Amino acid sequence: MNTEKRAVILLSGGLDSATVVAMAQAQGYSCYTMSFDYGQRHRAELNAAARVARDMGVVEHKVIGLDLNGMGGSALTDSSIEVPESPTEGIPVTYVPARNTVFLSLALGWAEVLQARDIFIGVNAVDYSGYPDCRPEFVEAFETMANLATKAGVEGQGFRIRAPLQNMSKAQIIQAGIERGVNYALTVSCYQADDQGHACGKCDSCRLRAEGFRAAGVEDPTPYF
Repeated sequence: MNTEKRAVILLSGGLDSATVVAMAQAQGYSCYTMSFDYGQRHRAELNAAARVARDMGVVEHKVIGLDLNGMGGSALTDSSIEVPESPTEGIPVTYVPARNTVFLSLALGWAEVLQARDIFIGVNAVDYSGYPDCRPEFVEAFETMANLATKAGVEGQGFRIRAPLQNMSKAQIIQAGIERGVNYALTVSCYQADDQGHACGKCDSCRLRAEGFRAAGVEDPTPYF
């Protein structure tokens, strides 16, 4: 019988998910991180996720290959759609259809294999781009589904979907990470970073990140083009 307090954490390589790893470790979890090579515009975020996992000493870091660019429909997976460099109305074209649903489903599978009961995701509904799969309603609904759809769930060993950043501003997230020793210089947030992880400074994710560091009163370690 597994008595270790294990957690599976979705690790994108960005500052939010790195902060979540630090929060889970502070709560005594043995952390297993999962990233996805899903056909995104660049590999810089995957390289960043690997750096963060090594630096933070997670138990295991797994990269799963997917082909979401085969569906297209998002500026992050379809090179024919330009990444917006100014704020837009409504849900932006950087939304990837069903991405968090797919990612959490695969994390759920690994959690069941590991006998981990907690899955962490760094979604946020305060300083974010308006994606529907970052809302509390989505997280709650997925947790319900997880406990209906798994052997562990129907046997009464249910799963919890943890979204500790849900109601935090970007500045509060950065402050929480600094307090826990997160090295944000290792992270990449830009939607169109180059291979070395240099950021454009113009996309929605860059804007939110830069505003967060300014509001937190912390120097932004992001390298720009």
